[in-house]
Amino acid sequence: MRRTMPIRHINGTALIIAALVVTVGALAFPVWSYADRSGTGEANLNAGSVSTRWGPLSAADRDFLVKVRLAGLWELPAGQQAVERAPTKAIKEAGDHLIVGHTDLDERVRGVAAQLNVELPNQPTEQQQGWLKELTEASGETYQRKFANLLRVAHGKVFSVVAQVRDSTRNSLVRQLASDANQTVLDHITMLEGTGLVDFDAIANGNASTATASPTGPPPPGGTPPEPVPAGPSDDVSGTSRPSPGAPGTVNTDRPEPQM
Repeated sequence: MRRTMPIRHINGTALIIAALVVTVGALAFPVWSYADRSGTGEANLNAGSVSTRWGPLSAADRDFLVKVRLAGLWELPAGQQAVERAPTKAIKEAGDHLIVGHTDLDERVRGVAAQLNVELPNQPTEQQQGWLKELTEASGETYQRKFANLLRVAHGKVFSVVAQVRDSTRNSLVRQLASDANQTVLDHITMLEGTGLVDFDAIANGNASTATASPTGPPPPGGTPPEPVPAGPSDDVSGTSRPSPGAPGTVNTDRPEPQM
């Protein structure tokens, strides 16, 4: 008995120590696994970023540079076409603003990309070439509405992208370019709306159809919410409601929304 007592005491102590180690490990594992696991926003940001003398350059920053370049590759020719056709003074002025704005932005983005060693495209995408072809083949009132709505939707989509990059980028070159792009895009939106041909109902319905959360705000005036109005098929490209096939002045909607 005298020989077994110390052994039992030692065994009991060892069990207590082992239990403490397991408990501490269990408590520490969630913290360690959260900090090191892949797939988190911070981990993805760091994994996609490279160091430059102007600050970290993220994947979102590089994507932004590509989108600015692509915008100039199709919106600049669209503006030149509008100036050449000049069906109305408003269309001509909008086209002129597209030319001036994208000529400057294109020069700026190519300079920034060269400094940051980012490769840029030299041709519009197939979709963008299709939109240019559609504008080229249109005429009269149809052309004017296609021009105003197609380009208004494109600028509206990129407006939020520019703001997000301007807010989150850690690279000073990208930040300044985003600031300039923000002013240019807003100017183009204003000029396109000045044609009087933009369908705001279709734009609102199109944005609502892709929204992931319901807006939270005060109730409508009067205290009684109005009955919801069923939204018809929206035109995701031109900003106009979907008319019957073959109707004059319509825009083909069987394609994705324009992007910058």
